Formats: sequence, C-alpha cells, structure tokens
Amino acid sequence: AGCNFRCPFCQNSSLVLQSEQQPDFSEDEILNFLKKRKGILDGVCITGGEPTLHKDLPDLLKKIKDLGYEIKLDTNGSRPQFLKEVIQEQLVDHIAMDIKSSQESYPLLSGITHINIEAIRDSAALLMNCGIDYEFRTTVVKELHTKHDFYQIRQWLAGAKAYYLQAYRDSQDVIKPGFSSYTREELEHFCAILSETISLVE
Repeated sequence: AGCNFRCPFCQNSSLVLQSEQQPDFSEDEILNFLKKRKGILDGVCITGGEPTLHKDLPDLLKKIKDLGYEIKLDTNGSRPQFLKEVIQEQLVDHIAMDIKSSQESYPLLSGITHINIEAIRDSAALLMNCGIDYEFRTTVVKELHTKHDFYQIRQWLAGAKAYYLQAYRDSQDVIKPGFSSYTREELEHFCAILSETISLVE
C-alpha cells in the first residue's frame, strides 16, 4: 500500500488514499503461503500502490527468489535507482512500468504538479537497456489522452520491446470516478501509431 502519485484514474484508491487502513500480512505468512505452493505457482507479482517506496522490499524479493519463484515488479518508474539496484542484484525477472502519458502530460495524468520527469525518463531508458524482460503499459482514458500523446510516446520510446494499452474501466474504487474509455477501434488506432517504432504493441 501507498503511492507517491495521485493518478485521477487509479483503480486502487484504497491502496493509495487509505494505505494505513489496509490489512497487514506478516512476512512469515507470505513466505509460508509460497512454500506450500512450490511447484503449483510459477511466480509472484509485486504490485501496489508503488512497491518501490518500501525500503525493505529487496530483502523480501531475495527471500522469494530463494524459494525458486520468478518475480514480476509493477512500478510507475519514479525511482530509477531502486530499479537499477534490484536489476543488478538479479532480484526481478520482469518489470512492468506504467507510462502515464506523453512527458508533457505527466503532471495531469500523475496528479503531481511538480513531477520529476527526468526520473521517469531514466527508468524507461534503464528498462530498454538492462537486458531483463520488461513491458510498458498505459491505461487509456478518453478525457485525459489524445492522439498527440501517442505520437509523442512513439518518439520517446522508439525501439521498446513491448507496449500494452489497457482500456479504462470506471469503478467505485477509482480516485476520481466518471471517466470513460475509447472504443476498441480507437485503441487499435493508437496501437498502430505506436507500432511504427515499437516491436510489440497490443
């Protein structure tokens, strides 16, 4: 739980806005759960909120790796030094980084007026050159994204390995409910824009 962004379209508002009210699970509970399921489960996804805010996460990642699991880490890319460390220490097998929008639209989409866009750029560049499996992804919101954003992203992330567009879905757990989604055809048009410089876009 907990996040340093306040994306208005976030689907996990309880993790972001009421992080202190979330139930706690001890490390022993988690590791015992995984020990019992060795051979049944293949991997663990660490998600949030923003997991990289937690200083003790690398220690937990190491314990999960020691059990033989692969690990996927979801991140907003705001802490490139943290990502660099867990990659160098071989604590993650796959990283999924949210690309909120074009760089110029990040303040609006992240809900952070004075966002450190250089950190976002550094994380994206790190993933594109680190040698581990990764993907970029964007939740597309009709009221917040334009075709221009995807032309900008196409230039910014040219050469990326994989990019996934997710249709926005409204729910009661969204930080600011009431947004809507583009049609499948419109999303496919955005995919076509990105595909000109990115290998896999779905």
